[in-house]
Amino acid sequence: QVQLVESGGGLVQAGGSLRLSCAASGGTFSLYGMGWFRRAPGKDREFVTAIDGSGTRTFYADAVKGRFTITKERTLVYLQMNNMKPEDTAVYYCAAAREYGVMYYTREYEYQYWGQGTQVTVSS
Repeated sequence: QVQLVESGGGLVQAGGSLRLSCAASGGTFSLYGMGWFRRAPGKDREFVTAIDGSGTRTFYADAVKGRFTITKERTLVYLQMNNMKPEDTAVYYCAAAREYGVMYYTREYEYQYWGQGTQVTVSS
């Protein structure tokens, strides 16, 4: 059974940086795309970024392009967040998608496994 555990959330001022980590276990993660999603207060969960199983392709939501970076090292996935904005405040979730067929990496239904989430708060 795949398990994902996020860490690194917290409070940061606008313009600051934060790095989230996701520790994955229970699977062969070269076969999984890994993504980060977030849910802001009162909003639906939304795609943030993803990386494919080989680690060669990355995907970003327009709202975070140029500010956020996803990387992967074996069973660890990182989300480096720079120049943060108050609108980045949300619960951030790590997710794993078993790769098969056509993959978009940006859609929630592609992801079978989810972490419990970690709170990120950006103060203005």
